[in-house]
Amino acid sequence: MLTKLFSKLKDYYPEMVEIRRYLHQHPELSFQEVNTANYIASYYEKLGIQVQTGVGGNGLVAKIHGNHPGKTVALRADFDALPIQDEKDVPYKSTVPGVMHACGHDGHTATLLVLAKAINELKDDLHGTYVMIHQHAEEYAPGGAVSMIEEGCLNGVDAIFGTHLWASEPIGKIQYRTGPIMAAADRFEITIQGKGGHGAQPHKTKDSIVVGAQLVTTLQQIVSRRVNPIDPAVVTIGSFVADNAFNVISDKAKLIGTVRTFNEELRDFISTEIERIVKGTCITADCSYTYEYVKGYPAVVNHKDMTEYFIELAKEIDSVNMVEEAEMQMGGEDFAYYLQHVKGTFFFTGAKPKNGDGTYPHHHPKFDIDEEAMLVAAKALGAAAINFN
Repeated sequence: MLTKLFSKLKDYYPEMVEIRRYLHQHPELSFQEVNTANYIASYYEKLGIQVQTGVGGNGLVAKIHGNHPGKTVALRADFDALPIQDEKDVPYKSTVPGVMHACGHDGHTATLLVLAKAINELKDDLHGTYVMIHQHAEEYAPGGAVSMIEEGCLNGVDAIFGTHLWASEPIGKIQYRTGPIMAAADRFEITIQGKGGHGAQPHKTKDSIVVGAQLVTTLQQIVSRRVNPIDPAVVTIGSFVADNAFNVISDKAKLIGTVRTFNEELRDFISTEIERIVKGTCITADCSYTYEYVKGYPAVVNHKDMTEYFIELAKEIDSVNMVEEAEMQMGGEDFAYYLQHVKGTFFFTGAKPKNGDGTYPHHHPKFDIDEEAMLVAAKALGAAAINFN
C-alpha cells in the first residue's frame, strides 16, 4: 500500500508546489486566516471529502474513511503566517505587505492537502479513519490547537502525527526525539515606574532606564546561577523601551521577554524568581513596577512507543537517507496540546535550500525551503498513518 501511496505523491508533487506557492503569495496572520481557510475547504470539497469548517475559529477538520474498520489517525498542519516583510527575490514572493510565510506553514498545508488527496484515492483498500487537522494560529498564543481540541477535533482519535519542515537540515533527513523535543514558550512584561527629569539633573530623578539596565543584566543570573545546569532554560529580554528626548530621563521603562523551559516546576520557579529580582531592584531604586507573566504553549513531549514506531517506518522511506535523534529545541509549538490528549509524535523534516545565497533561519525575511521536503514529509506522515492500522 505504501508503494501505491508514494507513487501517487510523486505524481502529485507539482500540485503540491503549486499550492505552496499560492499560499506563500497570499499569507494571512494568526486568527485572520479567512481566505486561507476558504481555500483549504474548497480543495476538499472539490475532492468530495467531508470537511468541517470554523473549528475553534478558522480551523478545519477533514475526514477520510477507509473501506475497512480500523483505528482513527490524525495528521496536523498549521497555516498562519507572520508579520514580516518578504525580502526574497522569487516569483512566489508574498503579495501582502508586511506579511509572509516565514516558518514553512504554507508547505505544511500543501503537504497535508495533497497527502489527503492521495489517501482518498486509496480509501477502498484502507482500514480506519484519517483525520486531517488544518490548524489556524500556531504562531501566536493562545494558538489554535486548544480551541480546536475543545470543539472536538480529537474526538475518537487513537494517535496523532505532525512534522515541521526544518530549514536548517538537508533534504532527506528526518529528526525525531522521544520525550521533550520543543520547549514551553512563555512571555513576560515588566514596567518600571520611576520619576523623570532633566538629563543634567539625575539626582532629582528615579532613573527607570538605569533600573531597567540592571534588570537586563541581573535576570541573566537566573539561568546561570539559580537553575541546575543540567536543566535547559532560557530567559531573554527581547524589547526594552524607554522612549524620550536625548536630554530627558525617562520616568517609565518597559521590558518584554520570553522564558523557555521543559520542566513545569522550573517554569514556575523562573516566573517567581523574575518577580523577586524585579521587586528587589525597584525597592533599592525607590521605583514601583508592574509585572505580568503569561504562560504560552507547554513543552512538546513525544510519546515513547509512538516515536519508536515512527522511527522504524522512517528508515524504510525511499526519500529518507538519514534518521537521527534531534537536539531539544527551545522554540515552542502548540502541537504540545494534542499530545496531552492523544498519543503521538512530532518530528522535523529537513528542508534546507540547495541553492541560493544561503540558508536563512525560520522567521527571517528571506526564509525559504527546498520544496522537495514536502514530498518527504508527505511520505513520512502517510506511512505513519496508514501503517498504524
